[in-house]
Amino acid sequence: MNEEIQRRGLMLVLSSPSGAGKTTISRKLLAADGKIQLSVSATTRAMRPGEEHGKDYCFVSPGEFERMAKDEAFLEHATVFGNQYGTPRAQVEAALADGKDVLFDIDWQGTQQLKEKMRDDLVSIFILPPSHAELERRLRARASDSEEEVVGRMAKAAGEISHWPEYDYIVVNTDLDKALADVQAILNAERLKRARQIGISDFAARLV
Repeated sequence: MNEEIQRRGLMLVLSSPSGAGKTTISRKLLAADGKIQLSVSATTRAMRPGEEHGKDYCFVSPGEFERMAKDEAFLEHATVFGNQYGTPRAQVEAALADGKDVLFDIDWQGTQQLKEKMRDDLVSIFILPPSHAELERRLRARASDSEEEVVGRMAKAAGEISHWPEYDYIVVNTDLDKALADVQAILNAERLKRARQIGISDFAARLV
């Protein structure tokens, strides 16, 4: 029987402009890989149809969010489209120490903050759309945003895309299945990095 080598978990960040596919890829990755769990962010935005408190987000009041930020309970937090989002610190650190990987569906602002605090644990991927026109088509096709929101997201997309050089990997989401496969390949390779396999020294010593 193969011995499982003890490993420290990693933080996998997926970022993209709205509509480029990071949330869809995140959901498919979570469904296909039982070794990674979603980081559940706290947010002040309203709950959308089909969302669950504690599963999709922890929905909190602006006052509660500010108290958590003041107490340094977040690894990162940012304001996006007028709403606040933050990553609770305690559960992420516990998961990593237990060898579990944590997936983050966050923007470039949050990624910068995570990089400052936990760079060695971080693997960041930026998802790009194949074209400006395709990005707009996807935003309109999902039909969850008003016309005003679509226009606002398209206006902000260029600024978001400009941060791609700050990421470890770039995936162009021309085809969803291929983009997912690319993300899975990156995740698998990062799991095998020697520095993350904290039990490798003991394992190798038993082979000689």
